[in-house]
Amino acid sequence: MDKLSILGLFIALGAIAIGYSLEGGVVSALFNGPALIIVVGGTLGAVMLQTSSSTFKKMLKISHWVFISPKHDVDEAIEQVKQWSHKARQEGYLALENEALTHPDPYAAKGLSLLVDGCSEQKLRDTLEIDLLLERDRLLEAGRVYEAMGGYSPTIGILGAVLGLIQAMSFITDPQKLGAGVATAFIATIYGVGLANLLFLPMANKLKQRVEQKMLYHELLAEGVIAISLGESPVNIELKLEAYRVERPNLVDK
Repeated sequence: MDKLSILGLFIALGAIAIGYSLEGGVVSALFNGPALIIVVGGTLGAVMLQTSSSTFKKMLKISHWVFISPKHDVDEAIEQVKQWSHKARQEGYLALENEALTHPDPYAAKGLSLLVDGCSEQKLRDTLEIDLLLERDRLLEAGRVYEAMGGYSPTIGILGAVLGLIQAMSFITDPQKLGAGVATAFIATIYGVGLANLLFLPMANKLKQRVEQKMLYHELLAEGVIAISLGESPVNIELKLEAYRVERPNLVDK
């Protein structure tokens, strides 16, 4: 669980609520169902129009990464690669066949499978690099859906405000109702700007970080498998992979 993300969201919402209250406002007045429907529904519809179904589904699948970080333990991965290296040197590449079939990470499983099949170092590197680039592009594209939502929601908020003003103008002969209607109309703008800057855009940036962490982890596994194919010793492999530990001492948020 990423406590910092949750804390940041609560601080942002709390600061707005407290600041509004200190100015004499009533927080409950900020809740408006029709405005919320216009902004959320309009934003969601716009991104669904521009996004492919596969990308949208991928976005839904990785959304929880914002608050729950995927586990990518560098130390554990290095130890695992060392074990593979020991096994390959003692029993040959075919001894890793069971690992290739049962490993929970599809990327690592594919690398081991290619190793067992006797692929050359260059073919192994090329294949894993292509897979890494394609996976990165797919995940970043999914994360950009939230970035698009952050771009659309303020405009949809303005649209909601205009619709609210049109409705408020029907009370032009009643100043009291007109004032209340205008105030309500601008709540849609608050929703649009607030959702964009407090939720959608931060979520997009956090997902980018998660994707880069995942790619770094897979790059580590790829380099380990390639080193095994070159016949490097477990000690040399560990020394080579130490750079990833220095780059990101801990890829798991506590």
